[in-house]
This record gives sequence, C-alpha cells and structure tokens, in this order.
Amino acid sequence: MQLGYVTAILPDWTLEQHMQFAAKNGFDSLEVMCWPVGKAERRYAGVTHIDVNNFGKAEAERVKGLVSQYNVGISSLGYYPNPLTPNAEERQTYIEHIRKVIAASALLGINTMTTFVGRDPARSIEDQWGDFEAVWKPIISFAESQGVKVGIENCPMLFSLDEWPGGKNLAISPEVWRRMFASIPSPHFGLNFDPSHLIWQHIDYVRCIHEFSSRFVHVHAKDTKIDTDLLYQRGIMGLKWHRPKLPGLGDVDWGAFFSALTDVGYKGAVAIEVEDRAYEGSQADLERSIIQSRRHLEQFMR
Repeated sequence: MQLGYVTAILPDWTLEQHMQFAAKNGFDSLEVMCWPVGKAERRYAGVTHIDVNNFGKAEAERVKGLVSQYNVGISSLGYYPNPLTPNAEERQTYIEHIRKVIAASALLGINTMTTFVGRDPARSIEDQWGDFEAVWKPIISFAESQGVKVGIENCPMLFSLDEWPGGKNLAISPEVWRRMFASIPSPHFGLNFDPSHLIWQHIDYVRCIHEFSSRFVHVHAKDTKIDTDLLYQRGIMGLKWHRPKLPGLGDVDWGAFFSALTDVGYKGAVAIEVEDRAYEGSQADLERSIIQSRRHLEQFMR
C-alpha cells in the first residue's frame, strides 16, 4: 500500500509545493484536486492543483516532471461535484468536467479518477435510479475507452440543511453498491472507500472490505467521532452529531481496518483526507495534521 494525502486541505499551495512537502515528509503519493478554476461551492471544494481545461501533452509533461523530480506519485485525480443535481445545466457542466478529469488522468498515465455519483436530496434513491444509469453508463464507457478506473467515494454528503434529507450522493451503502455494480459491471467502475462515513451509518466497514475489495479503486483515510450527547439530543435523523477527525482521534479501529485490507490483498493507495476543524487554526496546524495522521497510520503499513 502507498500512503499519501488529499491536496484539498492546503488549497493555496501549488502542485509543486505539495510535491515538496510530500517528499520531505515521507509520503508516497498525492490525490490531486482538479476542480474548475473559480469559486468554491462548499468546504474543501473548488480546489485546483491541476487545471484539466485545455490540458494537453505539454501540461502533462510538466506534471510528470514534478513526479519524477520529487519521487512522489499521483494516486488519483479528484473532483467531487453532484452530477445528479436536478439542475440540468449544472449537471451537464459537472459531467463535462468529469470527462476532462478522466482524459487528463489517462494522459498522465495515472489511470484513476475519484468522484461522487451525486444525488437529488429531495428524491428517493429508487426514484432517481434511471438518472443514475443515464448519466453514469456513458461516463464509464468513456472511462473504459481511456483506460481509466473511476472510484466513487461512499460519502452520503448529508451534513447541512441544503443536503437534507437524502444527501447529495447515492453511493452510501452495500445495498446501493451492489445495485450500482450490477447496473454497470465494468471493472473501470469501483469505490474510493472511506470508513469514516460508515461509522455514523452504523455499517460494518470491515465486512464491507471483505465483500467489496475487488471494487476498490482507491482508499481514503479519515476518521469520525460520534458525539453521543448530541446523538441523544437530536437522534439519528438530526444533523451534526458526528464530526470528521484525524485518523486515530475518532471511532475507526485502524488496526482492524488495515488487517482487513491486508487480508484481502489490497495494494493500492491510501490517501489521508483531513477535514478536522480542530486543526484549521493556522497553516502550521494544517501541516501538522497531515504529518500526525501519517505517524498514526504508518504503524499499520510500514
């Protein structure tokens, strides 16, 4: 397994600054954010460390040069919009950019792209299954033609009132994943697996690893802490009774997690994803959060 981190947590750095930091601190790889240049639509979004618009051979050679210079790989190109939004114009914009990210990943020889399926939060999963197939079958067909695997993160995207009640991502649970892969059986369609989102859904992430590891394209390392007092006050239908934490500071059992990954023979990328607000007070805190996460996780990997 290769240990890296998601570049979104340090949005103002250039790709080269991330490469320098990763090399200095013993990381193997980076999941590089590829949002369109412009205003962010939510926290950790709108981050651009590779601009895939008008991305050609010259741009690819520049990125490959940085990879070679710093000996830090790129595990995936990441872009996480909502391509099943009910707004038709926005939907098409997101789909077109997903295709650009896929094409850039192929040109760079990374051959992995990570994203969300998307969802209309006001409608049930069943009611929008036709939309899922209409959007995603052509995308995965294109990814196949490019030799790129697409990893869908299993985040429900249910954290705020504008995402309530259904969240903005369908790919939330084993039942949905089975149906996704039955509908699109392509080996180029899989999961960017994150155990933190399963903690608060009370889904057994170790069991998920054993059932779905053949579909793992990429893995995120993020933790979650359940606030039992807020859960008591609000119940599971409420919001904000769980919060993202650094690996080792939440409720994921990382020993059991990596034991399962090794049992199933996973040898891919593990990218630390920092969304812990306790470490966002300063630039030094942000850098420390990544290094602290690495120190906790590498005991299970190296």
